[in-house]
Amino acid sequence: MIKITQKKYVVYQVFTRLFGNTNTTNKPWGTIEENGVGKFNDFTEKALKEIKDLGISHIWYTGVPHHAVINDYTEYGISNDDPDVVKGRAGSPYAVKDYYNVNPDLAVNVSKRLQEFEALILRTHQAGMKVIIDIVPNHVARDYKSISKPKGVKDFGEDDNTKISYDKDNNFYYIQNEIFKVPEWRNGYSPLGNEEYFLKDNKFKEEPAKWTGNGSRLAQPDMNDWYETVKVNYGVSPEGNKHFEVLPEGYENEDFKSHFEFWKDKDIPDSWIKFRDIALYWLDKGVDGFRYDMAEMVPVEFWSYMNSSIKMKNPEAFLLAEVYNPSLYRDYIKKGKMDYLYDKVQLYDTIKHIMQGHGKTDNIPPILEYLKDIEHHMLHFLENHDEQRISSSEFAGNADKGMPAMVVSATSSTAPTMIYFGQEVGEDGSENAGFGLPTRTSIFDYIGVPAHQRWINNAQFDGGQLTNEERNLRDFYKRLLNFTISSSALVGEYQDIHLYNRENTEGYYDKVLSFVRWSVDEKLIIVSNFDDTNAFEFDLKIPSNLIQKWELITGEYTFEDQLYKQFKSVLKVQNEIGMVDIKLKPLESFILKLK
Repeated sequence: MIKITQKKYVVYQVFTRLFGNTNTTNKPWGTIEENGVGKFNDFTEKALKEIKDLGISHIWYTGVPHHAVINDYTEYGISNDDPDVVKGRAGSPYAVKDYYNVNPDLAVNVSKRLQEFEALILRTHQAGMKVIIDIVPNHVARDYKSISKPKGVKDFGEDDNTKISYDKDNNFYYIQNEIFKVPEWRNGYSPLGNEEYFLKDNKFKEEPAKWTGNGSRLAQPDMNDWYETVKVNYGVSPEGNKHFEVLPEGYENEDFKSHFEFWKDKDIPDSWIKFRDIALYWLDKGVDGFRYDMAEMVPVEFWSYMNSSIKMKNPEAFLLAEVYNPSLYRDYIKKGKMDYLYDKVQLYDTIKHIMQGHGKTDNIPPILEYLKDIEHHMLHFLENHDEQRISSSEFAGNADKGMPAMVVSATSSTAPTMIYFGQEVGEDGSENAGFGLPTRTSIFDYIGVPAHQRWINNAQFDGGQLTNEERNLRDFYKRLLNFTISSSALVGEYQDIHLYNRENTEGYYDKVLSFVRWSVDEKLIIVSNFDDTNAFEFDLKIPSNLIQKWELITGEYTFEDQLYKQFKSVLKVQNEIGMVDIKLKPLESFILKLK
């Protein structure tokens, strides 16, 4: 494993419009007046302190850039958005309408919405945390129009030659001689439910039609396409030809400064420059990093250009990307200069399967082995806005089943850990908000988040309305996350002992997982039971090669659990083999530290 000198990071993803909302009406397709909305100002000093005390180093404020919404802000110079090309009533955070301002829903004073966000950045920094926001490079809202762009900045598409399908410096792809048509709705779907609305007429003017965000080249995309967005052109022709320089052989081993120098004298597609300028604008506002939506749909060369520009301005910027194809991981990290990628397709999917009672823990060590050369770059999570809530009926149906998984996720690598707001109190995402189905907390509509609201406790942010189970769960997360950010072993070495024990230990089953982590001054044995009904007792064996690495001699060594400090066990070393007596209750984990 790579030795890292820094601490573990923990990212708290919060859906900004939902966080501070105390309204419990939860009417499907409810308006902002009916269902309420959270504001930037709801992140008070007290709220931020409680988030920080959970063990958080970075907050990802999801849904900050101004995206299309169904709300009349024309008095502020903002055009109305057409519900025929908006998902939900509150709109998708990934259909950005103006990259140089923030969602007006989130402001108390809409005319000063940017200043309110700048104040939140400052409060977050004063609370000791860093700020991450979204950048969505692959697509923009169908009706992108910035009214806040700095002088000299052109809108996406403003200078496009719309008489041709493609040009390197066009921001969009055009479908010649065709006009855009709203998708055919199926299964009883209608924008805004059955409500009549003055712009709801099954029409949206766009001529010529543009490609849709997910790459659909149809003038009338399917309703399951990302029809509310248009695809951004990065200088890749419809046939797949790249009209830009490619990185020379070996540049994956060069640092960001070399990448920055490489692009200085190159002919850069216009969309590259636009997104670079957007990122630098937000860095100037105090933002500390970005989460990039669907980064693998954009050429890796762009990321070399974009991220090296960012790192030249702020070498400590936190750059997290959504990439789901494992064969692309190393390119996007090494050539694209990403700091972190989601470890979804391998680790998350495997752990989810185990949590649901289907998979075996035997499948986890090979994943960690496969990723060991890039393990520090593979961010771990169990929930985010795209995924089902652990407590939802279609995931695990029980927040406690996330506890052993969370221990494994947070302690098995040097990479950052991410949790999604409400995860720490067992939110189940069961509300019918309007667009889409329950099990995921809605990102498209105005809605309340019940378990999270019980923690808010009428803006006291003290958990005053939580049930005992919810309070205990949050206490578990707080203990675990705070341990991870202070542990030197968790940014040190890793070794699997699970497969060794599967072969050599009686009573050690495929619902248990064990591994060790260590540094010069800290040695940990981590063991988790994913079984929700069975307890296990066994003599966990520590192989001789590890005893040698730890420089242990024949004798007895005391280990104490770091989560609750209530369990101690003795490691007996004899003939260069260690043995620890372990008694695990259902869903119990121990982080055993050598005293």
